[in-house]
Amino acid sequence: MSPRIAFVGVGRMGANMARRLSECGYPVTAVFDARPGAAAELAKELGCQHPGTLAEVTALADIVVTVVTDDRAMERIFAKKGDSLLTGAKGRVFINCATVTPAIHVEVQKRAAKAGADSLEACMASSISQARNGTLYLMVGGERKVFDRVAPLLRVLSDEGKLLRYIGPAGTAAQVKALVNMVMNINTAGLAEGLGIGAALGLDLATLMEVFSQTGANSRVLATDGQDMVNRDHSCFFSAAHAAKDSGIALGLARKTRIQAPLGTAAYRQFAKMVTLGIGDLDKSGVAELTFRGRGPRPRTKKARRR
Repeated sequence: MSPRIAFVGVGRMGANMARRLSECGYPVTAVFDARPGAAAELAKELGCQHPGTLAEVTALADIVVTVVTDDRAMERIFAKKGDSLLTGAKGRVFINCATVTPAIHVEVQKRAAKAGADSLEACMASSISQARNGTLYLMVGGERKVFDRVAPLLRVLSDEGKLLRYIGPAGTAAQVKALVNMVMNINTAGLAEGLGIGAALGLDLATLMEVFSQTGANSRVLATDGQDMVNRDHSCFFSAAHAAKDSGIALGLARKTRIQAPLGTAAYRQFAKMVTLGIGDLDKSGVAELTFRGRGPRPRTKKARRR
């Protein structure tokens, strides 16, 4: 019998993961969000409940998947006192997918164990369409025996397990995810500079990007963000604000290990500047607004595309 699944945090990622599992035969029994309307709408679509408290969510599920925004949100949903997912959590498994600091994943695992439950981090290196299609790249940290127990569910989300990686103990997957995003953000900021300079020189940017793609300047970011930078199409799939947050987590790891990270620092400052300018809700491709001559903050546009 399939375990009952609940979701806490049903923004674009969480909602599409819930849809994927429901379509694959997993009973999604409850959804919860800080925006009750979003939870109610998804609950109606999936035919499940949308409880008003976190404790009710836990009561309705065997496995709770969380996709929240930051450390503060994780602290709140796994609070030691008051309404919390840990209330009545004995025997439950929590799978936490947000990009937060490694330390909070370690702390949540400790709190879950004290409540008689298990906790894993399942860090995602993918975007909205991958969540919907079940092709998320998942990096998992926590106890191996817990990972093995919930692996069938994780395989449904990760292209039948082709994109599923067990990293190690609690906190290690979050470390890897922070470094993934730091390097991605460096690549994104670097691409924006290259294209911005190319535009200022009057070069044909289509030709420039083709050359980039065939040389050492090639990167995944070129495919996902290059044309968007040229077109100023920054519909949000991964926001500049999240880029700043995630680079900040990686820089915290650098400080902890006493490793200099000048490139990571420079990229962090670019995305943090976007937040300061009020355009942090643009996609990370919007960093080109800081590098192309004659550009500046502008509202994001709407489009449908695959990242």
